[in-house]
Amino acid sequence: MALTRRRLLSTAGAGAAALGLHAAGFTSGTAWAAPRFAADPFSLGVASGDPLPDGVVLWTRLAPDPLAVDGLGGMPPQSVTVEWEVARDEAFSDVVQRGETSAVPELAHSVHVEVTGLEPRHDYFYRFRAGTDISPAGRTRTAPDPRETAAALSFAFASCQCWYEGFYTAYRHMAAEDLDFVIHLGDYLYEYGVGPTGGVRGVSLDASFQRETYTLSEYRNRYALTRTDADLQAAHLAFPWVLTWDDHEVENNWAGDIAQKDSDGFPDSDVDSFRARKAAAFQAYYEHLPLRLPQKPEGAEVAMYRRLRFGTLMELHVLDTRSYRDDQVCGDGTESGCDAERSDPSRSILGDTQERWLLDGAAATDASWNVLANQTLIAQVDQDPDPDVVSSGLDMWDGYTAARDRLLTGLYESRANNPVVLTGDIHRSVVADLKLDFADASSPVVATEFAGTSISSGGDGEPMDDKGYDWMAAGVNPHLKWHNSQRGYTVVRLSHEELRASYRVLPYVTTPGAGVQTAAGFTVETGNPGAFWG
Repeated sequence: MALTRRRLLSTAGAGAAALGLHAAGFTSGTAWAAPRFAADPFSLGVASGDPLPDGVVLWTRLAPDPLAVDGLGGMPPQSVTVEWEVARDEAFSDVVQRGETSAVPELAHSVHVEVTGLEPRHDYFYRFRAGTDISPAGRTRTAPDPRETAAALSFAFASCQCWYEGFYTAYRHMAAEDLDFVIHLGDYLYEYGVGPTGGVRGVSLDASFQRETYTLSEYRNRYALTRTDADLQAAHLAFPWVLTWDDHEVENNWAGDIAQKDSDGFPDSDVDSFRARKAAAFQAYYEHLPLRLPQKPEGAEVAMYRRLRFGTLMELHVLDTRSYRDDQVCGDGTESGCDAERSDPSRSILGDTQERWLLDGAAATDASWNVLANQTLIAQVDQDPDPDVVSSGLDMWDGYTAARDRLLTGLYESRANNPVVLTGDIHRSVVADLKLDFADASSPVVATEFAGTSISSGGDGEPMDDKGYDWMAAGVNPHLKWHNSQRGYTVVRLSHEELRASYRVLPYVTTPGAGVQTAAGFTVETGNPGAFWG
């Protein structure tokens, strides 16, 4: 879009939190008074996130050389003043907030501006300026007032976007939707090496990209590589995002302070070494996404779970099923047996504090819908159609059956309003009734789980694969309503009367330009848990 280069006023915006000052106060670098960049400093785009009724957080990172091997994005070890403004219109003729913040080298010259003083449920446009360069303009939307009986909400959820296994065409289609916000459920990047030609992308990359990420500079560069994608940038430009992580933001199948691997060439088999790796991964995650100050890590510690309210329609519980879980039993793959270990009541996937926080919050809210932004599949799934073999995914909630029982029993006994679970991770779409007792056909349905497929992870999918046939075999998992293993995202539209999930899928992702279609739609009615077609 065309943007004028008129000077932005540099008066501090009274509605912005002091995040920039917080960051600048800890910088050891001097100020770059009159920056002149060799290339576009906004190469990674702009984004907004965690919408509240009176504001959002705005993000960008200055990176004129985004894939510089040292992870510094082509920036010097100096702080840079970044100006920002928020307007009611795309032409920025009606500016409502403006100010400045500092992009500091300690945070890879990223900025997180927490704007307040905006009107509820209102569209705004925002942009940044550094030196003489002006960023693209993003669009964002504030949440409804907590007391507002909003008629409807629309959002999409997505997960699992392995850069080298597929193009992000799904995000280009998502950007054209009419949405209030986007939820990302994890695996924003993958820590594995991308290969000498960038997988299906067919681009030449420095050798540092061809090995697994471990250091802060490597995690920074993997995020930068991911964020250079134009389709991903378009989806961030179009809507505010609410994000949480799964495993690949650090390492496959990590659990608390326990690494998956101990023989991959990295010294992370001991707790201290793995915590150092987590600290690097957490910092790079924060530096590249529109997260608020409470989600800024302190080393290997961060409070990622949180709650957002959208009028009287929805209470959104954003979960972290990685940081507090007990280690997976019997390895972390798909195993038969291990029943005693899986059902140990002392084991948790959320941790005691988060589990109590979730159940108390879901019981207390007066919103029409309790929506859980969750990472791994909650539904019980026997992955082997042989009636004499029970095969369970031990990295999923199937590996923590007592914790799942506590969750579903707690929601049921508290009569929490209309719980619905959104899930990523599994690279396939599944609709499931979450039952109080999966072994009892007459047991009540507590909630509906909508598991969404990947954006690109796994490469080209198909409507049904071998695993899907196993899962959906007659009598094996009768609580599963539908399955699809194509790539895409899910759009959710909800009112006080019903919630409808529409599964958007693409025929291929290993080459760009695929179209999109709706493979299925399911509805949940208020007061009637369980999904039905339509």
